[in-house]
Amino acid sequence: MSMMSEFKDFAMKGNVVDMAVGIVIGGAFGKIVSSFVADVLMPPIGLLLGNVDFSDLAVTLRAAGETGAAVLLSYGAFIQTVVDFVIIAFAIFMVVKAMNSMKKKEEAAPAAPPAPSKEEVLLTEIRDALRSK
Repeated sequence: MSMMSEFKDFAMKGNVVDMAVGIVIGGAFGKIVSSFVADVLMPPIGLLLGNVDFSDLAVTLRAAGETGAAVLLSYGAFIQTVVDFVIIAFAIFMVVKAMNSMKKKEEAAPAAPPAPSKEEVLLTEIRDALRSK
C-alpha cells in the first residue's frame, strides 16, 4: 500500500475529521473568549479596582535608555490569559458534562427486548393451538 493511500485512509477516518473540526471551532472559541475577557470582563474589574487597565500592568526590569527599549515583566497580560484559560476550561467542562449526562441517559434507557427466536414463536403457536382444543 502506498504512503499516499495510507494517508488518505487515515485522514478520511471520522475521528480525524471530527478532531480537525473541533480544533478549528476551538480556535475560534478561544478568540471569542479572549475578546470577552479583554473587552467586556476586565474593564469593569479594572474600574472596581481603581481604574486599573490590566494590559498595562507591568514591572520595569530595565528602563528604556540609549541601549534600547525598556524590558518589562507584563503580569497584567498574564492575568488576562489566566482568566481566558479559566473561562475556556469551564466552558469545555460544561460541554463535556452535558455530553456525559446525555450519554448516561442514553445508557440508562431500557433497551427493547430482543425479538423471540423462531423456536419460541413455534412453541408459542403450539401452546396456543393446544389451549384452543
